[in-house]
Amino acid sequence: MTSRLTGAASALPAPMDQQALWDGFFEQHYNGARLARKVWQHSGISTRRGVVDPTQEDISTWGTGARMQRFLQEAMPLGKEAVSGALADAGLDPSDVGLLTVVSCTGYVTPGLDILLARDLGMQDSVQRLHVGHMGCYAALPGLGATSDFVVARQRPAVMLCVELTSLHVQPTTETARSGSPTPEDLEQMVAHALFSDAASAVVLEPGQGPGLELVDVVARTDVSTADHMTWDVTDTGFKMGLSPSVPDVLATHARPVVEELLGRHGIAVQDVDGWAVHPGGRKIVDVVGEVLGLPEELLAPSYDTLRDVGNCSSATVLMVLERVHVEPGGTVVAMAFGPGLTLYAALLRRAA
Repeated sequence: MTSRLTGAASALPAPMDQQALWDGFFEQHYNGARLARKVWQHSGISTRRGVVDPTQEDISTWGTGARMQRFLQEAMPLGKEAVSGALADAGLDPSDVGLLTVVSCTGYVTPGLDILLARDLGMQDSVQRLHVGHMGCYAALPGLGATSDFVVARQRPAVMLCVELTSLHVQPTTETARSGSPTPEDLEQMVAHALFSDAASAVVLEPGQGPGLELVDVVARTDVSTADHMTWDVTDTGFKMGLSPSVPDVLATHARPVVEELLGRHGIAVQDVDGWAVHPGGRKIVDVVGEVLGLPEELLAPSYDTLRDVGNCSSATVLMVLERVHVEPGGTVVAMAFGPGLTLYAALLRRAA
């Protein structure tokens, strides 16, 4: 008994040119700091998406309450578009859905998006709901695993939506950052402000045999000794990212063992995998994963291209990368994502005929 991904769709807010973001806001935000400029130039991003364009609206000093109100306002139409598109792609009606899973680490409201979207999209009042919160960039994969378990156990279709609005969490600058003598914490904020973007992405899972991407297996690995390397703290001015420069080194240690564990359960070798959906947390992260797994650059193109075209959209990103991965029937795909903990998740999928 398996579940299959039979529909997918994404919804993106307005595009923002990466260089224009620097020229129009962040250069002044960091008082032209050389290090911030260097981070920006090496981001590997051309275009980002945002419900808030800081060149038009500076929310860096807003309180968390105001940011959460804005989250609800902006997330609802994006979520509706993504879920409706995924259901249409699968040929299903909202009333067919047995479970709606909503994944986000960038905003919280109660009643939540799960309740409000189910209501507005016309899902049955008996639809079950699951919220996966504050897990970070890897959350799509445990969300996918839990949603798949429901589909297999209940033999009913389900939808998973990842909606992340990181543009709501631009942080106020510090005196040390503006002085040209940034602290390590300042550097972490510079990197976060150069990478993160907004998106909503949804997938439909159905039970049984038929066309689609079969979800074969999911594995996880958390290195608690490096738990402080990636953090996402709730503060009075929104959510604040902590991102150690040592993250790629930790991933280099764990990526291959995790993938080999996943594939070994099914008698598959790394070199036999047909497609890879690696979460582009940053260009260096994709580089490191490719190096330790021995992957040719063409297999990493969906990750590099997603980073270039939309940036790092937290949990939604790996689903958008997966949309760019195309394999023939019978072909296998590995999806990988990373986040706070420090945690790695990997999923094995197979294209059904």
